Amino acid sequence: MSNFYMLQVSVIVTLLIATIPGITMALEYHEQEGYPDVDLKGDITVPGVTKTEDDGEPSTLDEPVLTTVVRDLKAVGCKFKHVFYPKRNTALLREWDLWGPLILCLILALLLHSGSSDGGNTGEIHFAEVFVIIWLGAVVVTLNSKLLGGTITFLQSICVLGYCLLPLTIAAVLGQFLLLADQNAGIVTIRFLIVLLAFAWSTFASTAFVGDSQPPHRKVLAVYPIFLFYFVISWLVISH
Repeated sequence: MSNFYMLQVSVIVTLLIATIPGITMALEYHEQEGYPDVDLKGDITVPGVTKTEDDGEPSTLDEPVLTTVVRDLKAVGCKFKHVFYPKRNTALLREWDLWGPLILCLILALLLHSGSSDGGNTGEIHFAEVFVIIWLGAVVVTLNSKLLGGTITFLQSICVLGYCLLPLTIAAVLGQFLLLADQNAGIVTIRFLIVLLAFAWSTFASTAFVGDSQPPHRKVLAVYPIFLFYFVISWLVISH
């Protein structure tokens, strides 16, 4: 079994272990009081589209494709802005989507794929495994958040965790340019500091959105798996 396969197994096991406190507390809470009523509804809203008079739902069937694409790109860009400047704004949660997380995940996987030097199909394995680690890790972190009694919906949490990969994606892109230079202690230190800053910003931005949805006495249990999630991705970036 390759080192990367061992890494994948270790990541999955670590994230699953991190959810044990949430599962235990959720079961105890269920036995004592039962789950509170939580609104699990989540909608994909369409910014900038007028509602029809019939059912009040946005209609985009008659608009040009270019208009739809431009509007969606603006919505994704607006969410990226919220990641760079995280504050108590419900726009990222209210108007959730998975386009941004998918784009960032593909970019990260492609960057790791492009740097493979082992030959054969090793790059393809790296691409698939990075893709799985990101999405499976986000699912495990989200399940932990829900078991702890978080009010955020499942897809909203996936959206936040995915969009908050932006700083690490930028760090991976900058790392690719730094790899073109002669590798020395200075370049390695710069790469480390960039990834460290990106890791801190991703963790801070995600907890700014997800942390407020948790019960006050369980925030630490909810933030800990988020820390592990971005730490593993940061390790993949810095070790590339």
